[in-house]
Amino acid sequence: MYLLDTNHCSLIFLKNQTVIDYIQEVGETDIATTIITVGELTYMAENSSYKQENLTRIEQFIADIRIYYVDDLTAKIYGQIKAGLINKFGPKQKTKRQITKITELGFDENDVWIAAITFESSTGFKY
Repeated sequence: MYLLDTNHCSLIFLKNQTVIDYIQEVGETDIATTIITVGELTYMAENSSYKQENLTRIEQFIADIRIYYVDDLTAKIYGQIKAGLINKFGPKQKTKRQITKITELGFDENDVWIAAITFESSTGFKY
């Protein structure tokens, strides 16, 4: 199973032949994305010059692809991953660690959610 992030989906919308060829090679049934990526794509479309056209393209795209969602277990895994990252890469002083934002350490909040979805999945994603 291959999990597409926002960058990959954007390249598909831009008709990047390399990405499209690779998806055709591995087969669409082995391609998925997350609801987090759908949210990021929707945000981009909402702020684009071609809002309605892009929203329609997203709807068509997600109708044909497996979407992984967030549930209670995902939320727990997310919390564990985020805490682990802050403990590993954040300040050593606990009071400073408690107020450290994950983005201050170079991690995107949504990418941590996507990682949690990946850990939860038993399908074994490839990168």
